[in-house]
Amino acid sequence: MREKVKKLWKLCFNDNDEFVNMYFNLRYNSEVNVAIESGDEVIATLQMLPYPITFHGNSIPTAYISGACTHPDYRSRGVMRELLSQAFGRMYRNDIAFTTLIPAEPWLFGYYARVGYATAFRYGKRIFHLPTDETDTPARTSSAVTGWCFQTYTNYDEDVYQYLNSKMQERPCCLQHTKTDFYVILADLNLSSGCIFTLSDESGIAALAIVYPDEEASKLYIKELLADTPEAEHSLLTRICQNMHTETLDIIMPPIKDQSSFDLGMIRIIQAKPVLQLYAAAHPEEEMNIDLIDNELSANNGYYYLNKGKCMYSHRRLPGAHEQLTIGQLTEKVFASEQAYMSLMLN
Repeated sequence: MREKVKKLWKLCFNDNDEFVNMYFNLRYNSEVNVAIESGDEVIATLQMLPYPITFHGNSIPTAYISGACTHPDYRSRGVMRELLSQAFGRMYRNDIAFTTLIPAEPWLFGYYARVGYATAFRYGKRIFHLPTDETDTPARTSSAVTGWCFQTYTNYDEDVYQYLNSKMQERPCCLQHTKTDFYVILADLNLSSGCIFTLSDESGIAALAIVYPDEEASKLYIKELLADTPEAEHSLLTRICQNMHTETLDIIMPPIKDQSSFDLGMIRIIQAKPVLQLYAAAHPEEEMNIDLIDNELSANNGYYYLNKGKCMYSHRRLPGAHEQLTIGQLTEKVFASEQAYMSLMLN
């Protein structure tokens, strides 16, 4: 099966052999793969990669959809929708609360919305400019300040992973990177000639940046930037510019209120009952009577009553007015006020 899936991947995606081999060596296994076959040929496939997400103070399991593709001869026949339905069923049985994905093309946002996904993950951008003289540099951020240790990593380091993990868990609604995923990030960095930069003091790492080069545009992109203080962040960015002989850095970051943001990823509720219980507990002031419709997972269909931090479920409609919602509308409602974020480093 692995070689059949790999063959279809190469047919559908414009990835080089090094990346494909890395993906199938580190990501692919039979437990995460879902496929539809016709005769001896795989005509559609996807992988459900495990990622936890922070959600109202809890770590919740998700399945990130990767490598979703259909053989060109079988497109526009409903094959992918059937495959997604099978994947949702497997996720539900495996107690997965959410499924996430990053659409490869803008038009796919509409396609995935039709099977219950809602756009929830967005990102912002900013450009860091290397200070031209010391008057531009805030206190304690000069590259000459003693006590800072500037380091570069391309291989696994436990302290680096622990810092990345601890800082990402501080984000209220964020897709997390497991240790297994961190190894994949490092492999991808090595393929892309990227690296991880850190700044440390006597207490340990104080700032971290994961940097990828864009060879065509001759730019450096920071796809993850984490720091204990603004001063540590500024000093790290300054040192990166000096080390890489560049005057600017393009930084991908969580969106900031009232600033421009860009759609990145989507999320779908797989198990409505536990998700709504967590939501109700986090919003005890909200009262809702929901008539939920999920065309892909009938187990979610029914009536949900949120009151005083509790969620009650019933197969039968109880007296009172109800708000009828599809699973996509419910997902959008649940994440409407969340500052949801996912990294661009997902593979």
